[in-house]
Amino acid sequence: MPADDIASLRNDYTEAGIRQADLPDNPFDLFSRWLDEAFAAGIPEAHGMVIATAGVDGQPSQRTVLMKSFDHDGFYFYTNYASRKARELAQNPRISCLFQWLILHRQVAFQGHVEKASKENSAAYFASRPEGSQIGAWASRQSEVLADRETLEERVASLRECFAGEEIPLPDFWGGYHVIPERVEFWQGRTNRLHDRFVYSREAGKGAGWFLDRLYP
Repeated sequence: MPADDIASLRNDYTEAGIRQADLPDNPFDLFSRWLDEAFAAGIPEAHGMVIATAGVDGQPSQRTVLMKSFDHDGFYFYTNYASRKARELAQNPRISCLFQWLILHRQVAFQGHVEKASKENSAAYFASRPEGSQIGAWASRQSEVLADRETLEERVASLRECFAGEEIPLPDFWGGYHVIPERVEFWQGRTNRLHDRFVYSREAGKGAGWFLDRLYP
């Protein structure tokens, strides 16, 4: 599509807005409701989130991962600890996450820091994965250069033979991260670009209370 045609696109959002009086004290109560509504709307992978990290060089990088669980302290995702995102989080544990549900004209942005999940937490989630995904975690040298697809498929086949008839253990190089937000912004599209934006914020560290503010669109 030509750039001029893209620039001419218009979408005047008509959904109901957000009333501050209706908002809960904790952002995860609202997030839970919005996530349920995203799944109910049939949005594929509604628990998918874009996460942004940056190493010591300050260069941001983004990718989409799946959020697997959450509580009132934060939420969890799982990955290879040798991946690019894991290396950057080891250098700089700050993170930004975005859930975007375009059909509903909504997005939720989280900013905070991460801590590695416990070995017990990672092992419990790994055990719940299908066997193919467990083998895949062992086979992938995530973010490294791969010569060709056949090399990966050969690694998978070799590991299937190695673990045949056995319980597949948690790799030492694989596990979870607990994202602990300090700022959570909810965005709801409104007509004439006069969007509703509310931000929950708290001081760094779990257990601190949340403050709520409305932002200009």
